[in-house]
Order: sequence, then structure tokens, then C-alpha cells
Amino acid sequence: MEALPDTSAFAAKLQNTLIQYHSIEDDKWRVAKKMKDVTIWRKPSEEFNGHLFKAQGVIDDFVNAVIDHIRPGPCRLDWDSLMTSMDILEHFEENCCVMRYTTAGQLWNIISPREFVDFSYTVGYNEGLLSCGVSLDWSEKKPEFVRGYNHPCGWFCVPLKDNAKQSLLTGYIQTDLRGMIPQSAVDTAMASTLINFYGDLRKALQKA
Repeated sequence: MEALPDTSAFAAKLQNTLIQYHSIEDDKWRVAKKMKDVTIWRKPSEEFNGHLFKAQGVIDDFVNAVIDHIRPGPCRLDWDSLMTSMDILEHFEENCCVMRYTTAGQLWNIISPREFVDFSYTVGYNEGLLSCGVSLDWSEKKPEFVRGYNHPCGWFCVPLKDNAKQSLLTGYIQTDLRGMIPQSAVDTAMASTLINFYGDLRKALQKA
């Protein structure tokens, strides 16, 4: 296995970065796509030459059930239509791991399948949970995939004040897909992927 940074310090820095994103003022975001039950915004990323996306919608389930479906584990593969494989490479604690996963091609395969190796961390946040991650520079690669890179990203899930059986799910995603892809294609794919993510998640929770 490859040497990893000090896990607790790395996790704390990642958590603080996501909390900073969560406090960005509303007028800094531009609507990228809006559906009746999900809104996607974007703003230029400070990490790379692309966009930081924000997604938000209400999910009809408890916080723990929602995050259990999102964080690394067998549950995620069952419902996430974009994800084609997932392996836990290293486990530190119950809430902290390194995972490798692959994604399907998008936009009629203009964007070919991708592989990611991410550090993932789940922690309590304001009566709810935050599940966050960031890619690692892992040398072992699968030759049939382009290696993508997730800059700090994560999902905040908190119960609605007037109904704990419903959760407000807010995500921050900034993925560098790498390869020769026009930025406009990436932006279209990201907004659609996030809309589909909420739809797939809702269906999976209804079945659970």
C-alpha cells in the first residue's frame, strides 16, 4: 500500500474546506440546472480550471439512511447508475477509508469511463452528517480507464427543522475528468449527473 498523509489532520483539513464551501454566499452561485425537486448551481473553482458545483434537494428519509446510501460501501453500487465498480483499498476507522471506483461513459461516450482513487471521511455536522472526499495521487492505475481527480467534495445532510423524517441534502462537487474534453461538455455532464444522482437516490431509499 502507498504511504498516506496523517489521516486525522488530512480529514480535518478536508472537513474544514467543505464547511468553507457551505458558507459561500448565495450571490456567488449561478444556476446551472433546475428541476422541481433539485437545483444545481456552479461557480469557478479555486482548485482547478473548471467549476465547483453545488446541488440541493429535500430527500424523504432520515439523515442516517441517506448518508449510508452515499458513503463508500456495497449499498452505493446498487443504486448509483454512474458507478460501475468500487473497492475499499484501505480502512482506517469505521468512518474513514481509501476507495477506488470506476464510472460509466457519459454523453454518448464523448466522456469515456473514468477511474478515481479517493480518501473518504464521514463526520457529524449540525445534527446531521457530512460525507466528504478528495482524490489521492495513487500510482497503480487501470489501463482501460482515464484517471479522473476529485478536488475536495462532499455531501451535507441535515434533518428538516419541522420534520426529522425528511433531510436537506446539499452537495459540493468539483471533478477534473482529465483527458481532451471541452469544458462545456464537462459542465453539461456534471449538471445532468447530479440531477440523476438525486433521482437514483430517491428511488433506492423508497425500496429500502
